[in-house]
Amino acid sequence: MGMLKEFKEFAMKGNVVDLAIAVIIGAAFGRIVTALVDNILMPFIGSFLGQKFESLTIIVNGVELKYGLFIQRMVDFVVIAFVLFLIIKIINKIRKREAEVPAAPPAPSTTDKLLMEIRDAVQKP
Repeated sequence: MGMLKEFKEFAMKGNVVDLAIAVIIGAAFGRIVTALVDNILMPFIGSFLGQKFESLTIIVNGVELKYGLFIQRMVDFVVIAFVLFLIIKIINKIRKREAEVPAAPPAPSTTDKLLMEIRDAVQKP
């Protein structure tokens, strides 16, 4: 039973849950970008070529190489990488602002208050 409890504690740690959520959101975002590239960007670019982009192929030694699909996936990657770059840049800017804001000084402890009262009493004429 100890191993099950240990696994539960591990799985419920904040970092593991955050990572799981990030993976799920990342997968969904990847599908959205793929749909954007496949259905909007590449047909638009393909209209200038006069054919569908994914139909661009070359035959080498009887093997069909679909370089159009490869380029399409590269565009997927570039779009995702650029968006992640922007997100990280925004997060870093927010963290920098938070680091620049000085924290309020801590309230004096009861010992400090007592010492200040003694000091003030000694200084009185």
